[in-house]
Amino acid sequence: MLQHQLLPLLRRESDMKRWLRANILKKLASRQAGKSASLASDINTRNLSFDACYNYSGTLRRKERQGLGFRGATVAIALLALSGCASMAPEYTRPEAPVPSEWPSGPAYKDNAAKSGERSAADITWQEFFVDPKLQKLIALALENNRDLRIAALNIEKSQALYRIQRAELFPSVNAGALFSKERVPGILSGAGQPVTSELYNVNLGISSWELDLFGRIRSLNDAALQEYLATDQARLGTQISLVAEVASNYLTLAADKELLKIAQDTFASQQTSYNLIKRRFEAGASSELDVRQAQTSVDSARVDIARFTSHVAQDENALALVIGSPVPADLLPSGLSEITALKELGAGLPSEVLQRRPDIMQAEHLLQAANANIGAARAAFFPRITLTTSIGLSSDQLSGLFKGGAGTWSFAPRITLPIFDAGRNRATLKVSEVDREIFLAQYEKAIQSAFREVADAFAQRGTLGDQLEAQRSLTDANAVSYRLSQARYEKGIASYLNVLDSQRSLYSAQQGLITVRLSHLTNLVTLYKVLGGGVGE
Repeated sequence: MLQHQLLPLLRRESDMKRWLRANILKKLASRQAGKSASLASDINTRNLSFDACYNYSGTLRRKERQGLGFRGATVAIALLALSGCASMAPEYTRPEAPVPSEWPSGPAYKDNAAKSGERSAADITWQEFFVDPKLQKLIALALENNRDLRIAALNIEKSQALYRIQRAELFPSVNAGALFSKERVPGILSGAGQPVTSELYNVNLGISSWELDLFGRIRSLNDAALQEYLATDQARLGTQISLVAEVASNYLTLAADKELLKIAQDTFASQQTSYNLIKRRFEAGASSELDVRQAQTSVDSARVDIARFTSHVAQDENALALVIGSPVPADLLPSGLSEITALKELGAGLPSEVLQRRPDIMQAEHLLQAANANIGAARAAFFPRITLTTSIGLSSDQLSGLFKGGAGTWSFAPRITLPIFDAGRNRATLKVSEVDREIFLAQYEKAIQSAFREVADAFAQRGTLGDQLEAQRSLTDANAVSYRLSQARYEKGIASYLNVLDSQRSLYSAQQGLITVRLSHLTNLVTLYKVLGGGVGE
């Protein structure tokens, strides 16, 4: 959205620049004869790089010595600056992605091929993906109250203001001023032998030290500030996607821990009933003390789990309140995984399409473009810098005469600064900017590789979770039947209570495992939505 707002402005500036340059070239060329006109045409048809501009300036000096003259050389230098050296930043081309063109394949990966007509995760809003009503309300609260997201939004405002500050240097600053001074000169200095008191009244309107950006230094700095601004916007979008995924993950973890707590409580109640029954049988002489102690271990184990999962639930609620940024309403808390509406399945898409839409990768690319623009500013430091100071106003020795005829004043003071010796400072600055670009290039490539690995890992987990879930359900059902049969055999005196205890522990473990696998399946979908850049297109 920010890019769409800025592009028309940049196009208008570019059109204005082309119009201005064309008119200046036309007027200057028309005023020159012979060599000046041919030289203007020669310069205007060149597409000069930094090195070409630097070398071509020597040609201009030689032509000046050959008789071109001061005025012709001045015109040629102006034409050179306006036509060939408007920007000295290297031409930017997007680097090749250092990852395969297809997602990994193998036994762990299933149905990762892109399907025609399938919507990518980037085009699916979080309201479409997370369809559970309670979870939707919690995500909306987080987007409104989360401090990390608020900081990211404030960073955008700061970056936007910094961009406006840098962009303002492209235009002159016009200031109005007023001055009053009163001075007494002693007689020995006045020339008249008598002390003289003088007054000065002045009002003026002028431009102070406006740099004519002939070699694109300010333009390059402006481009760098723009790219840093866009990078900050992508950072905010990445923070928002991570926040949505974190709220969903914490919500699912809380639901799973509540379900585990409920299973522990149900197991405790069941084992407590069995323990009381066995204890009464022991007191009647129908059961051994061993049966009593074995039943007691099952009861105590359930009590330990109840205490542990109660602590986990409280911690999960605290974590959810932190990411939301406010206390969580009790009516929005989940009671278990079973009540949560299933999440949507996501398509894979092609790596080239998926990765280039991730905010972290787009942020890294904008920073790379900013570093590329800074090279242009460092190159421009080798060339003359022209600043303009001018003013127009009124001046008088009496306030009453300030606005009378003949009080007008004006000044025009252009200044050119040419670097001759700086002990290698400019070359070192250029080297720093070039190394910075290589650093940001490496960071951009690393961001792509990390994103590719995150997506591949999520697909590998998704490809096996279906089999895990099916097997875990079968295991749970089998353990439930085994527990029921061992309980019946014990009640009829065919088997010992140890068989019942083993079956009960196996069933309890299988039920916990089933909840864990279901949680892994849901969190895997959340992770996929996040790593595929879910919601960036909204």
